[in-house]
Amino acid sequence: MTDLVSLACDLVDVPSVSGDEAQVARFVASYLTDLGYHVELFDAAPGRPNVLATTDQAPRIVLSTHLDTVPPHLPARIAEGVLYGRGACDAKGIMAAQIAAAERLRAEGVEGIGLLFVVDEEMGSMGARAANAHPLAGECRWLIDGEPTENRLAVGSKGSLRLTLYTAGVPAHSAYPEHGRSAIDALLDVLGDVRRATWPTDPVFGETTVNIGVIAGGTRPNVVAADAHADLQIRLVTEAPPVKALLERAVRDRARIDYLTAAPPLRLATVPGFETCVVRFTTDIPHLTNWGTPLLLGPGSILDAHSAHERISEAELAAGVDAYVRLVHALALRKAQV
Repeated sequence: MTDLVSLACDLVDVPSVSGDEAQVARFVASYLTDLGYHVELFDAAPGRPNVLATTDQAPRIVLSTHLDTVPPHLPARIAEGVLYGRGACDAKGIMAAQIAAAERLRAEGVEGIGLLFVVDEEMGSMGARAANAHPLAGECRWLIDGEPTENRLAVGSKGSLRLTLYTAGVPAHSAYPEHGRSAIDALLDVLGDVRRATWPTDPVFGETTVNIGVIAGGTRPNVVAADAHADLQIRLVTEAPPVKALLERAVRDRARIDYLTAAPPLRLATVPGFETCVVRFTTDIPHLTNWGTPLLLGPGSILDAHSAHERISEAELAAGVDAYVRLVHALALRKAQV
């Protein structure tokens, strides 16, 4: 059987910032092979393998999460029953809980359980897109995606729209700014109007939110900036087109908009007897549509994810294993409701 906390620590200790997931993928593949699974590594891009583990039966219920983390890598440490480190709750602790749950289910004689771990969730979901084309996807009835929901079943998740705004200026000596045009000033004006825009709301998902995550531009303080850009992520409560229209109205013709990725908000299946929640974050679920009806549940809190103190308690991990086992049993009896 799986030593849950030890496995979670080992996973956290393997760096796997998005784009550099190969080492942790090989570690997981070797671990699952030793447990007796049929393990397949298949690339989403060169050197970026997903991991699929199955038993002798085609997978009917698949537990899935992601291999990658946000930077920087933070090694594992345990203090007073809490695991700290990058990926502790997003999502290597979850991966360990899913593996432990699968092992318990196998020991109980439950058949048709699979494990799917993908790359690039923190960026553009390249791994999920590749996994969606896998020939075994059509065999699956249920997909349990793991993200930190505090072991509650998510009834819905917000969508996401990622984009970059570009502005252009005319360089000049900063002592004579009237002879140039600052791309940074132009970008700040545009961003101000974007922040003041009125965005859609939804009774289930709440408010649309706009995060300006990166601003860059110019070359030197004594040069009027010739170019600037900002990377934005909008958390959607509606489909993307009306939000794009509002954004374009706020930007007008003052900046170029490059849309990068878009995923709609989702209403998800639930199971009687589980506490529920709505999550504001986006997952790989929109890109895993061929893997059956999706559900979303995992140990840990999203408020600890991506932080300098990312953490998950040993008790949460153990409760996550119990929750996954209980959920699989319920799905095997087809008790899920949408």
